[in-house]
Amino acid sequence: MAGIHPTAIVDDGASIASDATVGPYAIIGPDVTIGSGTLIDAHVVARGPTEIGRDNRFYPFSSIGDDPQDKKYANEPTKLVIGDRNTFREYCTVNRGTVQDQGVTRIGSDNWIMSYVHIAHDCVVGDHCILANNATLAGHVKVGDWAIMGGYAGIHQFCQIGAHAFLGMFAAIGKDVPAYVMVMGSPAAARGINAEGLKRRDFTPEQVRNIKAAYKVVYREGLRLEEALEKLRRLAPGQPEIVPMLESIERSERSIVR
Repeated sequence: MAGIHPTAIVDDGASIASDATVGPYAIIGPDVTIGSGTLIDAHVVARGPTEIGRDNRFYPFSSIGDDPQDKKYANEPTKLVIGDRNTFREYCTVNRGTVQDQGVTRIGSDNWIMSYVHIAHDCVVGDHCILANNATLAGHVKVGDWAIMGGYAGIHQFCQIGAHAFLGMFAAIGKDVPAYVMVMGSPAAARGINAEGLKRRDFTPEQVRNIKAAYKVVYREGLRLEEALEKLRRLAPGQPEIVPMLESIERSERSIVR
């Protein structure tokens, strides 16, 4: 039932949609905006500046929009922006950005974020991602749409995870993961493409075959990375499904898990 529970503490500077719900003992600070249909469960703490969109669900004891865990942080008014229809399970922590980056931590829409996940300052998470229990994103990490992270996966700061990538349980990520690639281990190593995930997202058998072939170019043909990229560039005009893999490698600044 929409409304603010009488035991909740809501600052006068917060803006809460009339049909949003704030549960028992939740704390909503100033400069927090909560959109229509969003449910803030018991004991959640949300601090601002934070913008939360529509129809999100925050389970008990989550900490949303608190100060970044960065020793350089000096109380600058940085932000957290969350889209629509996300689920944050118990004890999630999501921090605001820092002025050393864009000043914003940004989470898209339709993400499933399980218990004890940590999303650090200046991270950018796309849409339709799944972060399993205890997955951890260090500062400045970028995660593409439809990426999946297994339990306890850890991502080093400034790493980029491509769209549709799959990180296995306990994966330790110190380099970028290209789109579609499945990685496992500590340190993480490439183990193929996320073929099952692509099938579930209605990629055609031909598209999956082409992505597998592109993976072999990068990981199995013994080519230098630039040679592999040149081959993918020649294939891309006729196989647009491999473009996300190509572009995710081209924009890598830390090199890729290979």
